[in-house]
Amino acid sequence: MSAKTLEDYRVVLGDWATCGSAASEVRHEVFVQEQHVAPEEEMDDRDAVCMHAVVYTHDGVPIATGRLLPDGHIGRMAVRRPFRGQGIGSLVLTALIDEARRHGHLEVALAAQVHAQRFYATHGFIAEGTVFLDAGIDHVTMRRVLTA
Repeated sequence: MSAKTLEDYRVVLGDWATCGSAASEVRHEVFVQEQHVAPEEEMDDRDAVCMHAVVYTHDGVPIATGRLLPDGHIGRMAVRRPFRGQGIGSLVLTALIDEARRHGHLEVALAAQVHAQRFYATHGFIAEGTVFLDAGIDHVTMRRVLTA
């Protein structure tokens, strides 16, 4: 078996009707099963108004997701454990940042889990404020100004 490259994966952007099933599958595994977030806290009614990104393997298995809210916030970034550290999260984040640009946002913001702060910093996000709890997990607000 040969090593995988990022070209072996497919990123799909779409609304909840298009991406919801795959995004829910990934988010449930990462947030509910792995991080013990209550299902009712993980799922919310904002999914219906977001643009979602889902990364699939060459054989159609969803392995990562994230969403862009209408106000330019990025959230619900999740990568299945076996695929972490391979650039898959960067595929999702880049797709959502590009989508924010297309919608005319001048900046994007997110609530980063503290352990992922370095990942977001490598993508130009800057932490602000103090650490806060969300779903029982330490987070920090991060922002990135967008250029054309």
